[in-house]
Amino acid sequence: MLIDKLKEKTIHSSDYIYKPITIDRKKVWVIFNEVLVSTSDCSDFILENLITLKRKELRHLENVLPDCNLKEIKENEIFNYVNNGFLVIITNKITAIEMRANLDRGIATVESELSIKGSKDAFSETFNTNLGLIRRRIKSTQLECRDLEIGRITKTRVGILSIKGIVDEDLIEQVKLKLSTIDIDGILDSTYLKENLESKNSSFFPTIMTTERPDKVCMALLEGKVAVVVDTSPYVLIMPNFFIDFFHTVDDYYQKPINISFIRIIRLIAFFIAIFIPAFYIMVTTHNHDLISLDLLLSLKAQRESVPFPAIIEAILMMISFEILRESDIRMSSTSGNAVSILGGLILGDAAVSAGIISPIMIIVVAISAISGLVFNSIELVSAIRWWRLIMIFLAAFFGLEGVIIGLIILLIRLATLKCFGRHYLAPFIPFNRKEMKDTFLKEENKGEKYRNPLLTDNLKRGHFR
Repeated sequence: MLIDKLKEKTIHSSDYIYKPITIDRKKVWVIFNEVLVSTSDCSDFILENLITLKRKELRHLENVLPDCNLKEIKENEIFNYVNNGFLVIITNKITAIEMRANLDRGIATVESELSIKGSKDAFSETFNTNLGLIRRRIKSTQLECRDLEIGRITKTRVGILSIKGIVDEDLIEQVKLKLSTIDIDGILDSTYLKENLESKNSSFFPTIMTTERPDKVCMALLEGKVAVVVDTSPYVLIMPNFFIDFFHTVDDYYQKPINISFIRIIRLIAFFIAIFIPAFYIMVTTHNHDLISLDLLLSLKAQRESVPFPAIIEAILMMISFEILRESDIRMSSTSGNAVSILGGLILGDAAVSAGIISPIMIIVVAISAISGLVFNSIELVSAIRWWRLIMIFLAAFFGLEGVIIGLIILLIRLATLKCFGRHYLAPFIPFNRKEMKDTFLKEENKGEKYRNPLLTDNLKRGHFR
């Protein structure tokens, strides 16, 4: 018997409910999971209506039960629907009725990608809520959502979002192909997919962006990109991602172009400072003394007289100390605030200088480098900057100016050869596209561009995006 087979599968789970109901001398089984459905709605709208039915009405439940999402399913789909918050009624046929309980935390405000202007709502852990936040902004049937189910055990719902007519169809096929080849037990967050979708040879730089902002996802979709929404995850994946994307924020499109151009140049300067300033300091104090004035060199040497370590050891100690403070600040309870890490940094820094372990200039150099890296809100980019900073420090310590130049060349080559879904990571610089240069480090005003032709653009032909 069907019910016996179903009960056998859930014999050790008390949250699966099997309720028999007799309707006009015919036994009907109702199956649901009490933690996934709204039990009050089940009682008020389903069970009360069922007991008043006649036998002939059981053939047409869609006409007598008040629910907008009612469908006939197959036997092997029963637990798939029950585990997604559906109530299943077994008569001569099997009917599933959506009765999901409200298990999400609602629409919260943005926490990790703050902006001065723009919307403040953020994604949650519920797939339908996240999709609704996007469709609320893009009210068009051209916004398409292709559903997949990934995870042998978790069977997580994954949606591929794109705008028909703007997106390159080849890009969608590449994303679908990569997702369909993922064969793991469970998907608990979108980062599980990110690891499988991302290029394995990315030189630490992320080629897929994660965001909790619905407006940022909508901007990306309108540029011809693809977004991947994962149930139970408050972060949406955007692909392909380009190097220039890290220098753009949502606020950039709410301010004057001249102000945005200035801020983007500052971000570019901060990027190079974060990677190269410790290496430059080690280089001029260890190998290339002639690159700075004699007075400045004597001042730097005087500060390092009492330090017993080479400059590279000093820099690494400071970097490790900063990362420990930053990690403790992130993991610490919000009730404690930032006072402990700030106090610890001040006391440790002053004590290290007084004891002659660290020179004051090294504290300044490492602090400037670390703060410059925090200009970017992408954790993956900050991690990439951290690794390349370390590489440059070693090259500067062992080879001086030649090592830093070699490191810079390697960095540029890695960025130039990196691709994401067949698109160049340094687009529109490599290959050069003049039309797309209007919104890179310098933002030009949109003069006369009232709309774009969604069917035939250079972006689709070349695979470049704004």
